[in-house]
Amino acid sequence: MALHESGENYLETILVLEERLGKVRSIDVANEHGYSRASISRAVGILKKDGLLVVADDGALVLTRAGRLRAEAVYERHRTIADYLSKFLGVDKTTALEDACRIEHILSDASFTSMKEKLATPE
Repeated sequence: MALHESGENYLETILVLEERLGKVRSIDVANEHGYSRASISRAVGILKKDGLLVVADDGALVLTRAGRLRAEAVYERHRTIADYLSKFLGVDKTTALEDACRIEHILSDASFTSMKEKLATPE
């Protein structure tokens, strides 16, 4: 399923917040990135329709199995790219994390695999 960059960012944010907070609500996602309530509501609707997210009775945002797998894949790309930028290019950690957030959505699978292999190879 084709998911836009913004959808991937929402999934990744929910995953990260879930690790940090346990239970994630729309307001937590809004506070994390400064998104408007309307933006969150729209994204939640799309992610629910795509089967990637459900909203529990208490308002918690819960990733489905498919949503969790997608979020974990995006987050792995984010961490790997940031590590690569820092380790091999000397980019400071803050900049590397910011750049990784943009790069993770457009980097080819072949380039990502090469980055992972390079990071896994001892120097």
